[in-house]
Amino acid sequence: MSSVTNVFRILETVVSHQGRGLAYSEVVARTQLPKATAHRVLKSLVQTGYLRFDAGAGRYFGDLKLAFLGSAVTSNFNLKGYVRPYLLKLQTETTHTCNLGVLSGDVGVYLDKIESSEAFGIKLYSEIGKPFPLHSTGMGKILLAGMEPAKLRRILTGDLEAYTPHTITKPEALKKELAKVRRCGYALDREEITRGIVCVAAPIRNGGGDTVAAISIAFPAYINEERGIKAEIAAVTRCASEVTRLLAGTPGGDGASHRDVGRRAPAPKKRG
Repeated sequence: MSSVTNVFRILETVVSHQGRGLAYSEVVARTQLPKATAHRVLKSLVQTGYLRFDAGAGRYFGDLKLAFLGSAVTSNFNLKGYVRPYLLKLQTETTHTCNLGVLSGDVGVYLDKIESSEAFGIKLYSEIGKPFPLHSTGMGKILLAGMEPAKLRRILTGDLEAYTPHTITKPEALKKELAKVRRCGYALDREEITRGIVCVAAPIRNGGGDTVAAISIAFPAYINEERGIKAEIAAVTRCASEVTRLLAGTPGGDGASHRDVGRRAPAPKKRG
């Protein structure tokens, strides 16, 4: 394994646990790198400002340089321009907070977000440019379900971190969940990342059928309890299908700019 690969493996591992950070022993265990190699890489990443070490907690965290890099990439990523009109339409239809997410290493990243105008007193996990765990979010499950088997097996090693009492923490249980996601074409987050919040997510695919992103809507759990969420599931899957048809109809891009896409009506172009 090259030294560059070691650097990114450690960066992805630490950032995927940004909420609580990772101790040196945890980094070694999760990356399966030799102790000396992990120590050398961690020291270099701290010195260059990509990671920080909290001496009091004895844990490593992603630092501001990573945030600046991530922000620069996400703010100029072309997919965001294609999807935003559809995301706006979805938010208007459902009135819920809508998200767009993509895979970045072993985590997802929020690429775009349309806030709900309805305040319900619960702080959402989502924030543009922020990484999110794959096993405990609707979009994360979509990205996992579309992942290559070898990479999926590597991610699903050992117990998974619990964010709420509802989080799926056993790899075998998550595998069964992902099989259901593939059959249904959508994924649910049942208060697994934030208590009181349910999410419905669906895949965006390219012309080759690969999952390139996910969209989701987030709303209070009481909506599911009071009237069910069939309407939400239908809206999200319909929106994702529309974007997928757009991407499938323009392999490699059709020359349209972000500004051009923004002017289009939110429906895929008809074929002759």
